[in-house]
Amino acid sequence: MTARPAPRLPRLLEALLGVGTDLELRGVLQHIVDGAAELTGAGRAALVVADPRESGLAEIRTPGPDPAPGTAPQLRVPIRVGDEEFGELRLTGRPGAAPFTVEDEQLLRVLATQAGVSIGNARLYETARQRERWIEGAAAVTTALLTEEGAGDALTTVAERARLLAGASAGVILHPTAEGGMSIVTASSPDDPDGMLGATITPGSPVLEQLLGGEPVFIEDSATDPRMTTHVRHRFGPSMMLPLQAGGRLIGTLALPRRRGGRPYTDLERLLATQFASQAALALVLADARRGRERLAVYEDRDRIARDLHDLVVQRLFATGMMLESTRRRPGADDVSDILGRAVDELRSTVGEVRTTIFALQQPPADPPTGLRGRVLRETASAAARLGFAPSTHFAGAVDTRVPDRVADRLLTALRDALADASARPGVSRVEVTVETPARSPDGRDGVRLRVVGEGEGGPEDGRGTTVTWWAPL
Repeated sequence: MTARPAPRLPRLLEALLGVGTDLELRGVLQHIVDGAAELTGAGRAALVVADPRESGLAEIRTPGPDPAPGTAPQLRVPIRVGDEEFGELRLTGRPGAAPFTVEDEQLLRVLATQAGVSIGNARLYETARQRERWIEGAAAVTTALLTEEGAGDALTTVAERARLLAGASAGVILHPTAEGGMSIVTASSPDDPDGMLGATITPGSPVLEQLLGGEPVFIEDSATDPRMTTHVRHRFGPSMMLPLQAGGRLIGTLALPRRRGGRPYTDLERLLATQFASQAALALVLADARRGRERLAVYEDRDRIARDLHDLVVQRLFATGMMLESTRRRPGADDVSDILGRAVDELRSTVGEVRTTIFALQQPPADPPTGLRGRVLRETASAAARLGFAPSTHFAGAVDTRVPDRVADRLLTALRDALADASARPGVSRVEVTVETPARSPDGRDGVRLRVVGEGEGGPEDGRGTTVTWWAPL
């Protein structure tokens, strides 16, 4: 006579199937705790992970409240993946406070054995998926950097792509400063990236020493780690700070902070992000070299055009001028002497303008201005097209060295608004822009002052002008 199967065997088989068919790690773990609770009739099951950094998870539970401590029997079963202890199953709350049996423990051991295999498979699957994502991301960044224009866009591309790949709250790039520290020059964040720009790691920080030495830094909690000194550190928790280094050259640092309370980075994420930073640094170097070659090609082309203009156009204009000058001296040319004289003057003027153009073509292509003085001049030059005349611009003090970038950005915004307001007023015929530092406030603080004065045709009293004054502390 055939023995009938134990009543709980079908439930065990069902639990094993559920655990073995999922490839997502979180799904596998949830199947494990649900199957354990179903097999034993426990009111609550939890899987506590031994190393949260390895999986990014600390604990997986069945729904429901925890029983009061000491009021319910407990059963614990370790789960091993190969030779490593992954975590522990913890069950509590049998109906009627009945104790767990030897059979319960045996069933859980069978489940735990299958769970170890399934967790290993899920790890391999997740590792392959993460590697694929980071490799595709690095390839996309390399492609973008080698086809886009401008170093600023390149840094933003790296920061944005790294933030998305890492699931970070922000992607930040820092550059070394003249004082020996590092400051944020690019930030990608869905929240408030502008508030991060200009944040500085002060010289002497242990974090800075590691970064300048080309070593990655991993932070468990940016808000409480004493090594962090930026004014925005209180926003973030786990963070990776990865040197952007290629060929022995340190370009900067890529920082990927997560929100406070966010899950810690796993060892795999740290490895993949470090590899991404190395490839991104190489792509930045290649992109910079490509832009250098393009600038050289433009310069060579402009030099060729300048030579052609000089050899052909200037010589022909000069020869034509000589012919006209000779014609003026011939007998009987008095009737057309004035006309010939004007023609000669026009030709001389044209030769002068062409030579000026040739000189301009022979100059290297100008890079975008970086100091505050250059940025202000660029704004006023842009406004000249709208105003119909060039604003008069004056500077007082060392505006390029005394005004930090974060204040300069705000000053330029105020200048842009003031120039737009002046160009919108009818009859404004003169605009004067003054940037002064140090400029004291009424309470005696040092700062920088921007003054934009627009005047009408009748001067300050004709009612068409406008005056804007803006001040900020340094």
